[in-house]
Amino acid sequence: MARTPSGTIRSVATAFAASRPISAITNATEAVVSCASHALVVGDIVEITSGWARLQKRAFRVKTVNDANTIVLEQADTSNPNLYPAGSGAGSLRKVNTWVQLTSTMNHSSSGGEARKVTYKFSESDVEYSINDGFSAVDRTFDMDADAITTPGYLALRTLTDVQTDTIMRSIAKSGATSLLPCTINLNEEEVEQDGQIVVCRVAVSGNARSTRYAA
Repeated sequence: MARTPSGTIRSVATAFAASRPISAITNATEAVVSCASHALVVGDIVEITSGWARLQKRAFRVKTVNDANTIVLEQADTSNPNLYPAGSGAGSLRKVNTWVQLTSTMNHSSSGGEARKVTYKFSESDVEYSINDGFSAVDRTFDMDADAITTPGYLALRTLTDVQTDTIMRSIAKSGATSLLPCTINLNEEEVEQDGQIVVCRVAVSGNARSTRYAA
């Protein structure tokens, strides 16, 4: 069902639990992660560090807690052993402890994430060829009311800009559809003025990995 961005709630992660070691990740349509005494519950959001480059820095939702030492990552498809060599996915995870909602934002836009292509031509041919070469980095931008300077969201963006640590941006639509983007934040506190418009500050979001999206 189609939807619009109106009413979407956006938040950033400002605090994570201590990183915990992952001893193994299975090859499965939804990966089973072995993490001793993880203390996670269904619905928790975790950032993954893994020997598998395709999981590195990705954010996922905990779908199932099998026991005190294993969880299932929703939509983390690691079933292809050519892309995810068996036995080499170990690493660590950290749970998001605190989300801070961003209020008084507007003019959200996104770029990147498109397929990168390499075009080539052999000298004996008069035809060019094109092959896929992964995906471009994701970038997002938005404006925030400059007078929101005392709100928790503005202060969180300022802190994340100062420290430049990895975080996660979460977007939840009115329908419940959710997007998770591992990223870093850059808040430009210089005021932008334009006749007939409110004064704003601009925010740039630099993606660290592919987004993970969940249906409502």
